[in-house]
Amino acid sequence: MLTADLVRPFLVRSGSELGVQWLDESSGFWQQTAGDLITLFQQFLGQSRANWEAALSAYEGSRTDYLIVRGLAKVLTDAATFAPLATKLPPSEVRRRLFERGPVYGSPELFHPHVRAEVVQQLATEVGASGTELEAALFADRAEEQLLVETGPVWMPGELLARYNLELARGVLYTATLVRIEVYDGFKDLWKFLKLFQLMFWAYPLPEGGYRLDLAGPISPFVQSTTRYGRAFAAFLPAVLLCERWQLAAEVRTHLCPQALIYRLDSSSTLRSSFKASGRYDSRLEREFAEEFTQLQEKFGAERGGWQLEREREVLLLGDTVMIPDFVATHSQDPTRKLLIELVGFWTPTYLRRKVEKVRAAECRHLLLLVYQGLNLTEESFAEGVSEVLFFSHKPVLKEVMAVMGAMAERLYGPLVKPKREPVYQSVQALLVYNQTERQAHAEEAETGWLFLPELEAFFIRLDPLFTPRRYGHQTLSQLVKAHPNLFEMRRHSSQGRPIQVRVLYPPVMEDE
Repeated sequence: MLTADLVRPFLVRSGSELGVQWLDESSGFWQQTAGDLITLFQQFLGQSRANWEAALSAYEGSRTDYLIVRGLAKVLTDAATFAPLATKLPPSEVRRRLFERGPVYGSPELFHPHVRAEVVQQLATEVGASGTELEAALFADRAEEQLLVETGPVWMPGELLARYNLELARGVLYTATLVRIEVYDGFKDLWKFLKLFQLMFWAYPLPEGGYRLDLAGPISPFVQSTTRYGRAFAAFLPAVLLCERWQLAAEVRTHLCPQALIYRLDSSSTLRSSFKASGRYDSRLEREFAEEFTQLQEKFGAERGGWQLEREREVLLLGDTVMIPDFVATHSQDPTRKLLIELVGFWTPTYLRRKVEKVRAAECRHLLLLVYQGLNLTEESFAEGVSEVLFFSHKPVLKEVMAVMGAMAERLYGPLVKPKREPVYQSVQALLVYNQTERQAHAEEAETGWLFLPELEAFFIRLDPLFTPRRYGHQTLSQLVKAHPNLFEMRRHSSQGRPIQVRVLYPPVMEDE
């Protein structure tokens, strides 16, 4: 991350608001500068950090925008790998053994007859190295002597500029006293990074879904002011950028005025996260369960279950920790009927112990646990909890899962009241009239020839894809036709069996409805 001296000059105040002077990522000038630095940096692969810094200073020359150049260079070096020169003896050991031989000088003196070169060569002979190798090892562990062994990602100029802007945004939070984040998705990654950076937070559910997080900043009265904590807080920002819908407001103290200023960001920002989002599923077990569940619902729809599955959409707040169930199942006919589903599969004993503790602490009656029988867990393990538990031997059996979900939903929410299915049109006459354009497209077909009943049914399905005679109050299509003599004309065909033929009257004889 950028140091404070590379961030502070680019902060701007507007009333009580704090902003940042972003670098224009589309600027040809800055694209050229970024490209120059990338090329220059790659040329120093295998050389010391001191050599790279000397070249960077020469590139800056008399440029007045040297702070931006140094910031871009800082992004490059932070993503690269520097390592000490490999030596036969650790540098600290080389220094100890040389310094033990007392002070030496460039030329012999009365009380110091040995010169520096002689002492270095003596020790080099003892350890089986050359004098040059020993000289190189003497201070090889210092930062400026480290060698560039990996230049990091393959940077493009635009990517480097975007990352620089992200680092500016992070730098603002070094001195935040309070940060409030509203987030509506990406919960798993968000809480994972909160835990990773050991940040203090308070979480509250929002009425419209999502959560509000209040985070204590590095100079909050509740937290001792330390640069280390401030850097951890700023490092967390890319985790927020992984979410699709969010907004952030931070109270920040700066050199611009004695009072704290408000720094705002939201999901409309062009900032891009440097973190990699987690995969959609944590295990094959979860993926296969979700795929089979979805296939079942697509096949049978609302007639069989009617549940819609979403991945990690709700968070159970448990004081200083959280539990994020694997899935949220929402009933398609009644969105207030929600069940949480957690798969407990092949995990370590420590994971299982913490999982059981969280389930007990959650006291969540609409949580369904699907537990692998091969684990060292029994129903007694969850006896103190109120959640439903269903064990499986190889993988969850959907028929059993759906039955338990139905029973849970009825117990928690009462019987499901199915909405009455109304036809798209109130009458067959309305069906024909309201589809005037479509009917005219088929009018010639209807007028010049008589339609058998299957052909007439196909005609209606073109007008209303959900057409059935029952939707319009009749058991069969022939009964529907006979009930509307103003719309249809009927006759018997002369072929064997004398099947019914129908012709749509165009325009239909209108009746008062």
